[in-house]
Amino acid sequence: MIVVTGATGNIGRPLTRALAEAGERVAAVSRHPGPVPDGVRPVAADLAEPAALEQVLTEAKALFLLLSGDLHGPGGAPAELVRRAAAAGVRRIVLLSTQGVVTRPFGPTRIAMRVLEDLVRASVPEWAIVRPGGFASNTLWWAGSIRAGRSVAAPFGDVATPVVDPADIAEVAAACLLEDRHLGGAYELTGPEVISPRGQTAALSAALGVPLRFDELSREEAGAAMARSMPAELADDTLDILGAPNAAELRIGPGVREVLGRDPRSFADWAARHVDAFR
Repeated sequence: MIVVTGATGNIGRPLTRALAEAGERVAAVSRHPGPVPDGVRPVAADLAEPAALEQVLTEAKALFLLLSGDLHGPGGAPAELVRRAAAAGVRRIVLLSTQGVVTRPFGPTRIAMRVLEDLVRASVPEWAIVRPGGFASNTLWWAGSIRAGRSVAAPFGDVATPVVDPADIAEVAAACLLEDRHLGGAYELTGPEVISPRGQTAALSAALGVPLRFDELSREEAGAAMARSMPAELADDTLDILGAPNAAELRIGPGVREVLGRDPRSFADWAARHVDAFR
């Protein structure tokens, strides 16, 4: 059996579906289980309490580990979860890390993730690390304002960075879980081009077929909004990247092509597939 954490999220849903379609037994773990494909076992568990997963881990051969931002703060226990998985006999762990481990290695959240990467390598005989940059799906934060007033509000309107489609992350993760040839790799994932918030707004406008207004937020306004859904420190780190990406963060990551043998999906492709979320 393969255990997928974060199974109801933007990565977990397509990953769970791909594994089930490949004929694997899958346990879909989330705090609040939602619909899962036929044959998939839903598991309600909070990763902040690793003991809750002990039973399902004893049946698992592999684990996809996705941690929400709060699990790196006080009370989080990601290292304990890795140790319990190894002790239960899980042989393979695919960890969702972050591009920032390479591009900004000294921030507190990246230091914590690098420590976790090292622990995964040391704990199980088979592993792979997936390091995405910014997600195309982060624009779902704009869905309410687009539906209500055909407007988008975001900081750093003309600063362009690569963004990765979560479907590509899920496909890479599935390959790492199913194929031995990807083991021992650390894969940096981005989209195929850099695109600014204003450019993303234009792509969403084209997908919707209606004009959208872009309103630029100050860093302080954006930070206050982000801090409502993530630790303030993580919000600050994210704004540092969005406002002043370094050369490494502007590089098109090679991971999608390395693993899947094709170019990553574009933001426009993501927008076209998710347009109903903004209607």
